[in-house]
Amino acid sequence: MKSIGSLLFIFGAATIIFGFMDRAPRLMQWVYEWGEGAAWAIKIAFVVAGAILYFMGRKQQQQAPEETTNP
Repeated sequence: MKSIGSLLFIFGAATIIFGFMDRAPRLMQWVYEWGEGAAWAIKIAFVVAGAILYFMGRKQQQQAPEETTNP
């Protein structure tokens, strides 16, 4: 979950930043087909969902017991 969350966050943040420069990642070009308001909602949802998934995955990783192998 941690890697999926970081990808969502990066794509959402990159789309927001590049949007100010009139550019957009090719993978996220579809959000602009729905209008400006919907595009902002989708970009913000990507950032928020990515952050939530990242921190949930991080928390699970910390709570997981360490596996030890005995030779």
